[in-house]
Amino acid sequence: MELQIFYFDTKHAILVHDWIIENSGGLHGYREIGLLDSALEHMQNDMYYPSFEEKLKHLVYAVNKFHPFMDGNKRSSLTLGAYFLELNGYNYCVKKFVQEMENIVVWLAEGKIKDDLLFDIIKSIIEEDEYSEELKFRIYEAISE
Repeated sequence: MELQIFYFDTKHAILVHDWIIENSGGLHGYREIGLLDSALEHMQNDMYYPSFEEKLKHLVYAVNKFHPFMDGNKRSSLTLGAYFLELNGYNYCVKKFVQEMENIVVWLAEGKIKDDLLFDIIKSIIEEDEYSEELKFRIYEAISE
């Protein structure tokens, strides 16, 4: 039996972003909201993103790198990722996701963390108690370059 995955729409993502800006500062407004719309729709395509982890990775990556908002894209990628986890019953790892991904989203925006490493980090957060030594080394290598 296949588990149902729950999604949210652009309107909800905008509300979350606006809440982030109101509570932590930054510029209001949107730069390319169509990019967010596209990412939220595209992540629902099981041909491109067959697993939950791949969908979550795409969400975080798209909000972070496509810059749909004038400001707060890193914070929004983190918060929307945590919400997607919670929405789908992954409550056990939401706190860990937020803690572990706080620096990861910064390094992702800087181009130090690449797509495949982001996927492995997210998969580890969901499936493991802590990062493997190999993953720790890969993160270290990525941020040291």
